[in-house]
Amino acid sequence: MPLAFESQSHCTVVFGFFQIESHMLLLNDAFFFADDFCAAVEGLAAGDSALVAGWRITDRAAAGDLHGAIAGRDHGGFIGATYRRWPFPAAPQDFRQNPDGHQTRDLVIPLVERFGDGEDFGLRWDSGAATVSLAETIFSTGEFRRLLDYVARGGYPRWSQDRQPDYVQRMLAGAANLW
Repeated sequence: MPLAFESQSHCTVVFGFFQIESHMLLLNDAFFFADDFCAAVEGLAAGDSALVAGWRITDRAAAGDLHGAIAGRDHGGFIGATYRRWPFPAAPQDFRQNPDGHQTRDLVIPLVERFGDGEDFGLRWDSGAATVSLAETIFSTGEFRRLLDYVARGGYPRWSQDRQPDYVQRMLAGAANLW
C-alpha cells in the first residue's frame, strides 16, 4: 500500500508498492520496478547519478483507482488491470508483499505499457543541499531514507514471512554510508 511522504518540491507525495504480487513502485504518476530502484540507489551510494527505467501515467483514469481495485469494484486503468490479474487476497493474513514479486515482471510490463509512456527517471543526490531527487521530486535525505526503509520493510503490509528480496539487501548494504 503506498504511503504519504513529504517532499521539498511537491509537498506530500504518494510512494510505494500498490500490488502485493508485483514489485512495482509508484511515486505519484511515475511507475518503476523496485529492483531497478534499488540498483539505482546502489549507484547513487557509489557516487553516481542514476536512472530508473519506468513509465509515467499522467491520466488518473489510466492509472486506475487503488481502493476500487482492492475492493474488486473498479478494474479500470493500470492498477485495476493488475488487480484483475492478481485479486486482493480474501484472507487478511495473506495481505503481505510477495518477496518473489520480481518474477511477475514480464507479466506486468505489457499491462503498464497499455496505459503509460516509457521514461527514465533521474535519481540524484545533492550532498551540499542534503537532498535526493527522484522523478523531479526532491526529498530531504532523511525523508528519502524513509522511502528506503519503506522498501526494506516491504511497504505496508511488509514482506511475506519478513523475507527481503536479495536486491533489497544489496541496496541496504550499498546505501549504508549514503549520509
